[in-house]
Amino acid sequence: MLALVLGVVASQGFDPVEIPYAMVFALAGLIWLARQLMDARKRTVVITGLIFGLAFMAPLIWWMNAVSGAAYIGLVLLEAVFFAPIMLALRAAARLAAWPLWGAAVWVAGEFARSVFPFTGFPWGRLAHTSIDSPFKSYARLVAMPGTSAVLFVVAALLLIVVTGTSVRRRITAGATIVGLLLVGLILPTGIAGAAGTKQVSLVQGDVPGVFLTWPIGEIFELHAAETDKLAQAVEAGTVPKPDMVLWPENATDVDPFHNQGVRARIEGLSARIGAPILVGGLFDGPTTTTSYNQGVVWDENGPGDRYVKLKPVPFGEYVPWRDKAGAIFGRLARDIPRDMLAGTESGAIQIAGTTIGDTICYDIAYDSVTRRALDGGAQLLVVQTSNAAFTGTSQPEQQWDISRLRAVETGRWVVVPSTNGISGVVDPDGDVVQRAPMHQPALVNQEVELADGTTPALRIGAPLEYLLVTLGLGAWFLGTRRKDQ
Repeated sequence: MLALVLGVVASQGFDPVEIPYAMVFALAGLIWLARQLMDARKRTVVITGLIFGLAFMAPLIWWMNAVSGAAYIGLVLLEAVFFAPIMLALRAAARLAAWPLWGAAVWVAGEFARSVFPFTGFPWGRLAHTSIDSPFKSYARLVAMPGTSAVLFVVAALLLIVVTGTSVRRRITAGATIVGLLLVGLILPTGIAGAAGTKQVSLVQGDVPGVFLTWPIGEIFELHAAETDKLAQAVEAGTVPKPDMVLWPENATDVDPFHNQGVRARIEGLSARIGAPILVGGLFDGPTTTTSYNQGVVWDENGPGDRYVKLKPVPFGEYVPWRDKAGAIFGRLARDIPRDMLAGTESGAIQIAGTTIGDTICYDIAYDSVTRRALDGGAQLLVVQTSNAAFTGTSQPEQQWDISRLRAVETGRWVVVPSTNGISGVVDPDGDVVQRAPMHQPALVNQEVELADGTTPALRIGAPLEYLLVTLGLGAWFLGTRRKDQ
C-alpha cells in the first residue's frame, strides 16, 4: 500500500498538479521502504517496485488514452517493469557506505534504461524534469539532466536521514547539506552560452480543424498557409518586424510539397513575400508507399534546402513494429498508422537564414542524445517542432513544455516551439517563458532571440557523467548484492 501511495505522490510533481518537490519526497519514502525490505525475499522487492511503477506511470501518462486505451495500458505496464530491478538495486545500494550517492547512481541508471529500451525508449517522468521551477534547475546547466536527477535523489536521501537519522549530528549534517545544495542551485549561473548576435523569428500556429484524424487532407496545410499569409500582410504593412526565419510546427502540412506543385508554389510564394525562409514541418512521402518521413525542411522562394528527419519516431504511434501481428491484435493501429515513419540518421543541426539551428521534432526534445547531436553540430538556437493535436485537453503539452524549458537551461540556448495547436512559445536560456501563444486557435509569435556559439559544462560532461553514473549504479547493485550474500 505504501508503494502505491508513494507512486501516486511522485506523479503529482508533474503537470497537471505540479506539487513542488513531490517526487523528491516520494523518493525519500521509497528509499525508506527499500531499507525496510533489506531482508525480504526478492519477490517482495520486485512486487513493491512494480506497484510503485504502476502508481507512478498511470497518472503521469494518463494522456496516452488519447491515442488508445490499449496504448495507454501497454505503455504503463512496460514502464512499470523497469521499477522492479530499480527497487532491487536500490535495496542493494542501501547496504553500502555512502548509500545516498550509490542510490543516486542507481536511479540515473534506471532513467537511462527507460530512455533507451525498448525500441527508442521513453525518457518521460525523469526526476530532473521536476526541477524546472525550483532553484535546482540551474544544475542542469552544470551537470546536465542525468546529473540533476542525481542531485535531487541525494536530496531525497538526505531528507530521509533528517527524519530517521540515528544521531542528532547525522541529522544536522544531512539538513545542512540539503540547504547547501539548494543555495548552490540559487547561485549557479544560467543564461546564454556565448552570445553570437540576434535573429528575428516568427512562429506559426495554424491550429487543427477538429478532432484528431477527422479532417480532410490538406486542411492543416491551408490553416498554416493562411496564418503565414497574415504574417506576410503584417510585414508588408510594417506592423511586425520582418523575420529572418519563419518556423512552422510538426505536421504543418499534410500534403507533400515535393509531390504537389500547388502546395510547393504556395510555400515558395509566401517565402518570397515575407523575404525569409520557412521551416516546413510535415509528413513527407517515403521511398515506398508504406513509409513516410516526419521531417522539417528549410524552404525558400527557390525551393527546398536543408532538412531534418525525426531521429526518434514513436513506436505504435508513428510506426508499428511487427505490423502484421500488432495490426491483428490492435486493429486501430493499422488503420490510424497506415504508413511507418522512418527514422532519420543525421542530427538536427541545419542551416536557415545563415544560422545553424538545432531542430527537434516533438518527443525528440526529451532525448539527451538528440539535443547533444544538434549542439555538437553547431546549433545556435533550439527549435522544437511539435504537434499535440492528439493530446488536446491533456497534460502532455505542458509536460513537454517543461522539458523544453529545462533544455534551454541545460544548453544555454533560446528554445522556440512552434506547435500546431499549442503550446507555441519562446523560452530564454534561463528557462523563463518570454512568449506563449494561446492554445487551440491560430496564432503568430514574433520574437527577437539571441544566438549562442558557446557551450555549457553540461554539454561537455553530460554524456560521460551519465555513463559514469550508469556504471556506478550497476556496480552498486552488484556490490550490495554481494555484501548480502557474504
